Amino acid sequence: MKRLTRWIALTVFASLLGVGALFCVATQPAPAQTAHQFATEVTRPLRARYLLFLPRDYQSQGEKKWPLILFLHGAGERGDDLERVKTHGPPKLVESQPDFPFIVVSPQLPNGELWSNEVLLALLDKVVSEHKVDEARIYLTGLSMGGYGSWSLAAAAPERFAAVAPICGGGSGIWALRLRGMPIWAFHGAKDRVVPVEESQRMVDALKRFRGDARLTIYPDAGHDSWTETYANPELYEWFLSHSRP
Repeated sequence: MKRLTRWIALTVFASLLGVGALFCVATQPAPAQTAHQFATEVTRPLRARYLLFLPRDYQSQGEKKWPLILFLHGAGERGDDLERVKTHGPPKLVESQPDFPFIVVSPQLPNGELWSNEVLLALLDKVVSEHKVDEARIYLTGLSMGGYGSWSLAAAAPERFAAVAPICGGGSGIWALRLRGMPIWAFHGAKDRVVPVEESQRMVDALKRFRGDARLTIYPDAGHDSWTETYANPELYEWFLSHSRP
């Protein structure tokens, strides 16, 4: 009888220990997320070769501030020969027009590379710091790969540019949220088989949905080369000068 009583007591005690253990586990607080902060510094060299044009009267006009055009070439002008950058656009135009009333900055990409917003903004900062640039009248334009680069750079830093003219380029429609306050005049050839005209149309349509200041000129008979007619049109440069940042 004593053995039975002792066995029952031990069994009850063990059961109570098990219940207690379960109770302790059940009442432990659930794992929680805790807040932390990370900070570091990453530095790397940024380099770019570029052509710089200063108007003929730049030196004689004292402290006058000048409007600036940043021009982004297409894939065919990449390399290490800056003369190739003069093939199209403003750097070609200024060769025969020394009175062109803009500072023109025309960087060149090395072979195989794409436009980098970080490099372009650093280059722009350098030129602005060293020359008499009217920062309220900085304009951006580019063709083909440079057209894509223009959309991208404008979306990355809309506060830097007074107006943008992308030619046969494209981008992400979501950029319209950042670009809706910027005047944009896009150009494209209807028969472009390299970059379909829908690329420009999609961007302009997205901007218009957000009531952006955007328009698209489509050349009905032009293929990929929609830039020759565009850059030869004085209305483009008049349009640029009609806009300035507040």
